[in-house]
Amino acid sequence: MDLLTIGSFLFFTALVGLLTWIITRKDDHDSTQGYFLAGRSLTFPLIAGSLLLTNLSTEQLVGLNGDAFSYGLCVMVWEVVCVIALVFMAWFFLPRFLKSGVATVPEYLEIRFDHGTQVITNLIFLLAYVGILLPIILYTGAKGMIGILDVSTLFTTGVVTGADEASIQAATTNAHTMALWAVVWVVGIIGSIYALFGGLRTVAVSDTLNGVGLFAGGLMITYFGLNALTDGGGVSAGMNVLVESQRDRFNSVGGASSNVPFGTIFSGIFLLNLFYWTTNQQIIQRTFGASSLAEGQKGVLLTGALKLLGPLYLVLPGMIAYTMYIQGNLQFVGEAKPNEAYGLLVNRVLPPSLVGFFAAALIGAILSSFNSALNSACTLFSLGLYRHWKPEATEHQVVRSGVIFGVIVAIISMSIAPLLDKTESIFNYLQKMNGMYFIPIFAVVLVGMLTKRVPPKAAKIGLVTGFSLIAIGYFVPPFNLIVDSIHTFHFLGLVFSWLVILMLVIGELEPMEQEFVQEDVGAVDMTPWKHARLAGLILIMCVLLIYTTFADFEALRPAP
Repeated sequence: MDLLTIGSFLFFTALVGLLTWIITRKDDHDSTQGYFLAGRSLTFPLIAGSLLLTNLSTEQLVGLNGDAFSYGLCVMVWEVVCVIALVFMAWFFLPRFLKSGVATVPEYLEIRFDHGTQVITNLIFLLAYVGILLPIILYTGAKGMIGILDVSTLFTTGVVTGADEASIQAATTNAHTMALWAVVWVVGIIGSIYALFGGLRTVAVSDTLNGVGLFAGGLMITYFGLNALTDGGGVSAGMNVLVESQRDRFNSVGGASSNVPFGTIFSGIFLLNLFYWTTNQQIIQRTFGASSLAEGQKGVLLTGALKLLGPLYLVLPGMIAYTMYIQGNLQFVGEAKPNEAYGLLVNRVLPPSLVGFFAAALIGAILSSFNSALNSACTLFSLGLYRHWKPEATEHQVVRSGVIFGVIVAIISMSIAPLLDKTESIFNYLQKMNGMYFIPIFAVVLVGMLTKRVPPKAAKIGLVTGFSLIAIGYFVPPFNLIVDSIHTFHFLGLVFSWLVILMLVIGELEPMEQEFVQEDVGAVDMTPWKHARLAGLILIMCVLLIYTTFADFEALRPAP
């Protein structure tokens, strides 16, 4: 690392922190409405910026580009299909959430079903955030930072000149491990400060500021990467080289050997996207802070439009890295590891004067995802559990309970994150583990919104049964072998179908005595955006056009 890189990195990181403080220093951080919902004052640019960067995180940059390195263009399905989920969020889910004036998804389930359903959902969310999401965010972020800034060189004091290859390899591995632990803890501590002492509006503002840098930086990597393929011959020439070198991998249709076979789009992949963008507390909490339904819908649909550009910076760089690796221009330590491809590409193609800027943007992404998830965990604990446990607690005590809980969660997550270093495909691992809580919670929310007499008993059975079935299918022999044989995402689709049918059957056998009627609590203006329907239809048409343009269904034919 040279002084220019370090200086620019520190400058841009500090600039975002200073601007965030200036913008939010007078905000209400002591009441639950101000701390957890930004005082319901978020407009569509802040909602879209925060949504985009919370998603545009290092598990996306490092993980999805790593999958593109391994499997090619077909992994863009995660970016393209999510646009349809965002349209459904704007049209169907967001009006129902805002109408009830809730701060969390479990709070909505308490209104629709009962307190027991809310508690179970809260516990599932918290378990998933602490054990799955937060550690993965920190791990992928650290891997990206180590590759870009070459942090491991700061810990290579054990490498002796003239030592044998085994000793050098051992010292290099040790240096990487030490760098991983160091970066995880530094990023975790900084992210905790944002999340625990600023609240949702601070998170949303810092997200938006970082989003501009990361969005520009991500496109820069694609630009410089394509240029590097022809030693400065231009983007168009570089694209031609990329297509020619990977013609069989430039296909939006995943074959049987892909980690996203075509059929899984219509089962687990679509369901995971629907949950992620419509009921995942970490993501949609900023939409709960919308100043009106119209502002919320505009923010969600603008996010969908921006996500159409996702493959340019979340897939193409991984494919560029693959071509460079084949050409011998991208060197890995030992065997090629997909999770390291993005960081090495950035280090290889980005001009030294911009490395510090991009590292600052990347750490902004890490901080954004980490502090958003941590803020959501605090919200779930304080409003979902603590306030019910101590109903006499003051507003200040409720907020303080979230801060204390957040500190504990952050320490646990920072301790788990480095242990993920042996995972081969971190993005695929994340989606697989997400299924354990995505599927049962989404099934219960959807049934709750579409029916009026399905009882609380059905929701609780659905949550516990779904979580248990998926965990057994993942980890218990011989069921895990059966799941692997039919593909994880098909398995998740089947579990979702079983849960919906189970809850509907219980609703027929033991219906609620009175129909559920959702009341408008008057939290925000519920006048919808007049162009929401048209904008959503245009986005769906764009998705179909992009996907079919790059589709070659020959990949579905069995090998001779």
